[in-house]
This record gives sequence, structure tokens and C-alpha cells, in this order.
Amino acid sequence: MVTGAGRGIGRAHARLLAARGARVVVNDLGGSMQGGGANAGPASAVADEIVAAGGTAIADTNDVSTTAGAESLVGAAIEQFGGIDILINNAGIIRWQGMPAVDTDALMAHIAVHVGGSFNTTRAAWPHMVEHNYGRVVMTTSSGIFGLLENLSYATAKAAIIGLTHSLMTEGKAHDIKVNAVAPAAMTRMAGRSAEETVELDNADPSTNTAMDADLVSPLVAFLAHEDCPVSGEIYAAGGGRFARIFVAQTEGYVQTEHAPTVEDVAQHWTTINDETGYNVPADLMDWSAIFLKHLYG
Repeated sequence: MVTGAGRGIGRAHARLLAARGARVVVNDLGGSMQGGGANAGPASAVADEIVAAGGTAIADTNDVSTTAGAESLVGAAIEQFGGIDILINNAGIIRWQGMPAVDTDALMAHIAVHVGGSFNTTRAAWPHMVEHNYGRVVMTTSSGIFGLLENLSYATAKAAIIGLTHSLMTEGKAHDIKVNAVAPAAMTRMAGRSAEETVELDNADPSTNTAMDADLVSPLVAFLAHEDCPVSGEIYAAGGGRFARIFVAQTEGYVQTEHAPTVEDVAQHWTTINDETGYNVPADLMDWSAIFLKHLYG
């Protein structure tokens, strides 16, 4: 099952999974890039394309930002195909705004679609995966988390996806449910900051932009969705022919145990606090705690 699959990156994921034998539910509300409206056309077009190529797919236009929409989507997959093994959460919107022009409505809209949509669909699919002791979930985050002008709401929502991914990793361990996230790099309509740029991207000749084609993201997604996927709780960048791991790490830092730490201690040892030599990547919160507090209990 692939959400946000009517266009761009989601379409590429759905097509590749279907070509490799998956039976795909193509979900897309068909709204605008900013999150308005609805249109059954995009999801139907991708499903028809897959079927025409010899694959198996059905279209779905439920709104995954709502609990009812996500449950209906999962229900359609169960009814049509008898189960759900793979969930690709790719639904999203973007409104280019920065501080202080950005408003609360924009932030909440991003959280509702990116975070709420990913949460709702995963929550609806989870009991079925637990029942069969198997599942693969791939979230969509973004390199926007590293910071970009006018990208505040989008980056905030995409950063929340990372916390969701890490937490679900711990929940899924006992049931062979693996959850990972991908940060795509591709020239899609969300790459445009204005209506004019979006139209230009939508109408661009594919032959002029093959280096950043959406199809170049999907091989990593398909691998993370495979039964042989060796990881969970990880983040990967994919695009333009490059695949790389992104991770949250901590430095060894500075320890003061001779007396209560002071502001002056922090200032004096600032270089040590920021020294990346010997950094570590915690596997989960308990691992982080054990590493960070080892000077107290080690």
C-alpha cells in the first residue's frame, strides 16, 4: 500500500513494487500541493498504468490525515488482497513560508498530513501486521530537516517523522515489523516554491531531467520494503543515483564530576563538547541513556 502515490515519487514507488510482484493499493486524495481540493484522477491513472503493464493495483482516494480515511484505506487493502505486508507513507503537502509570516494553520496542516497521515495509516495497519508477525513500513522524511529558508512547517513535520520512525522500531521488534524512513532527492512538483515553478516542473520534458528522476529514489524504498531488509529505525537519503545513511548521533562530550557544573565549565570546554571524534549513534532511548550516563553508573 502506497499513500500519496498519484504523482511523482509515490507513483514511482507504486510502479516499481508492482513490477516486482506486489499487489498495490495506490492511495492519493488528489489534492493540490498546498493541500486543497480532491481529485480521483491521479490515483486511478497510476493504478490503470500498473494494470496495463501486467501488474495488480487498485486506486484509493481516502484522506489519510483522518482516522476514518486511514482505516478505510487499510480496510480496502484487506478486503481486496486479504492482508497488508507493506506500507509506504508518502502523502504530503508543502506551503513555502518562513518566520514570522508562517501561520498556525500552515503548521497544523503539515502536521496533519505528514505526521498524522503516517501515524493514522500505520496505526490502522499495525494490528494486521502483528497478527501475521510481519510487516514493513517505509516513512518519508526530508533533507529539509537540515534547514532551508521558507520551509519551516514542512521541515518541522518531516523531523517529527524521524521520532515516529524510531519509536515504531522499538514497538515492532517483537513482531518482525521493520520501520525505516527515506529522505528523497528528486525534481518533483514539491521542489517548486511558486505556482510558476510548480507548473514548469509538472510540464518539464522528462528527458531533460533524468539525473534527478523520481524513479531513482524507489530502489531503496523497495529494498526497505523487502522481507530481507536488515535494518529498522534507520533514515536514508536517496536520489540522483546516490544512497546514503542519515543518522542522529552524539559526541563523547565533556564530563564534570569534581563539582557541580557551572556556566564557566561549559564555556571553557565548548570545543570538547562539540568534538565529533568518537561520536556514537544510539540504537534507541535506553542505549542513549546508557551511553550518556555511563560516567555515573559505568
